[in-house]
Amino acid sequence: MDFDWQKGFSLNFDLNTGLSNNAKSTTRMLSQMSGMYNDNVAFENLVKESNPLVYEFYELGAPNHEGDLAAGTSICYPGKVGQEYFMTKGHFHTILDTAEIYYGLSGTGMMLIENSSGDWGAFPISSGEMVYVPKGYAHRSINVGNVPLVTFFTFRGDAGHNYGAIEEKGFRKLVVEQDGKPTIADNPKWH
Repeated sequence: MDFDWQKGFSLNFDLNTGLSNNAKSTTRMLSQMSGMYNDNVAFENLVKESNPLVYEFYELGAPNHEGDLAAGTSICYPGKVGQEYFMTKGHFHTILDTAEIYYGLSGTGMMLIENSSGDWGAFPISSGEMVYVPKGYAHRSINVGNVPLVTFFTFRGDAGHNYGAIEEKGFRKLVVEQDGKPTIADNPKWH
């Protein structure tokens, strides 16, 4: 299907797996998440054992112009590295003055956000819940349940993604399982 970005279009949505065959898919295996998790031993063991698919996302490929909206779905699979839940890498937008909206389609998770000044937040997201990520905040989806966490996202089409800052510094906080439930903890690797 060709999307007519000038005149509009509609598209069929699969609420359990994301955008049908109409969107470009990008996958992230655990081995592509090196340095993202706190427990290096658990990370290396899981990569050697099975190298699971941690998340994938589908983008519509919106024009890279101010005023257009990029959209797609993200699927974060259930699992843990040590006590830390599977998550997306997380990113800032290249145009830092960009907000983003995530809408929960299925599953249970959290959206972890933080800005460069140290302000952070963690918001629940599940079917029917929306999270607004303010401009200037890095953000990452975390699956704290037993089924895939599927979200719909949208942001300005020319915003871009800056993964490098997160790959270099990480997030200040982690979401870990403690006493059978998700808990926010300080990231001992944060610098």
